Amino acid sequence: MTSGTRAPALAFDGPLDALTPEIRRRIVDRRPTDESKLQEAVRKLIAEVRRDGDDALIRMARDFDGVELESLEVPRSRWTEALDAMSPPVRSELERAVRNLDAFHRAQIPADVELETEPGVRLGRRSTPLPAVGVYAPGGRAAYPSSVLMGVVPAAAAGVPEIVVCSPPGPSGEPPLEVLAACALAGATRLFVLGGAGAVAALAYGTPTVPRVEAIVGPGNQWVTEAKRQVAGELRIDSPAGPSEVLVVAGPEADPARVAMELIAQAEHDPEAAVAAVTWSAPLLEGIRTELASQVAGTPRREVVETALADRGALLLARDRAQALAFSQEYAAEHLALFTDDPRDDLEGQTTAGTVFLGEASSVAFGDYLTGANHVLPTATRSRSFSGLSVLEFLRFFTWQELSEEGASAMAEGTGLLADAEGLPGHAAAARARLRPGGEASTEAEGSSP
Repeated sequence: MTSGTRAPALAFDGPLDALTPEIRRRIVDRRPTDESKLQEAVRKLIAEVRRDGDDALIRMARDFDGVELESLEVPRSRWTEALDAMSPPVRSELERAVRNLDAFHRAQIPADVELETEPGVRLGRRSTPLPAVGVYAPGGRAAYPSSVLMGVVPAAAAGVPEIVVCSPPGPSGEPPLEVLAACALAGATRLFVLGGAGAVAALAYGTPTVPRVEAIVGPGNQWVTEAKRQVAGELRIDSPAGPSEVLVVAGPEADPARVAMELIAQAEHDPEAAVAAVTWSAPLLEGIRTELASQVAGTPRREVVETALADRGALLLARDRAQALAFSQEYAAEHLALFTDDPRDDLEGQTTAGTVFLGEASSVAFGDYLTGANHVLPTATRSRSFSGLSVLEFLRFFTWQELSEEGASAMAEGTGLLADAEGLPGHAAAARARLRPGGEASTEAEGSSP
């Protein structure tokens, strides 16, 4: 550590075995601490949008974003202008991201299923795209065209005909130019200048201007996440995605500079980001500590990074590899980086991460932008039950069933018996009506039929 460079404050720095229950909850249970207040505030905002429609949205833009909106929708001509004005190298890389996202997500579309379970009994399953979806793209103080791509490209790959993007206004009263350009590149159909819980409510219930959709996806702050949770009974949502997270599991041979870079890269997203590294090598942990102090001192987003580290940052020393990997399961990170000598083998026991990066060359930053995997992922330990955004979020599935006369006759008496047992005579009669002449009926069943 160079002279004058102080180590950044951390929520915890030390052995895993020394974690107190209170500190463990702080690091591992990463839910908002004021959920009840947040829930009530979001409930009121949703009710306002349902009651006042566009007027409520204009009022919220004035109150929360400090802009007076003349129109809620950004015309497509503005997208085209933004795309034309984009730096050619940046546009080229966004186009590269679109290609990779499209390829990876198209590969996820499941094939139709058809099989015969018994002679004369055929079943199948088919998928169909949702008719309209909403994609939330964070913004306001920063531009996130990558979030537009992550939501819109999979929806387009699934064949969704109406893809509506909502993104908060910047100082100009519109989303940043990069967001407008990304809408044009990704295949969005409409773009609205809407942010926060109001945007989610508008998409969920519709207003005179904003169309109602069948699913809402995309990352956002705690207001967006809570709003999506509250409307989930009305339509489909993706996994709750809050502030960014990373856990790096580092073997003794890992480069401490690279580990520190991964922590800073995710911490710079948000003061509420959660970042941690765990290793079973004390010398490596000391190296990470030194690198973190040096790199944080030089980052342009130092204030944001330091706040995140102090609130939910951790450097953890495990007894051995097994304890480190067990902790990664408990931590259930949005991003899990396995910087070990055999990451493929270590991957085998992982079941709770949003996405896993194998080996030191695999920086989380690549997945945030270009690899083609989706960066909209569950946070706050929700990866224990939720999956990251995929093409499946934009499809619904239905089954079909076809019985031949022979297949129906073979099932008629068995179905009748089960229907009798449940006290449903109409079911039993419908089934036995398909019994072909010569088919044997159960004497016991006949005696019990009405």
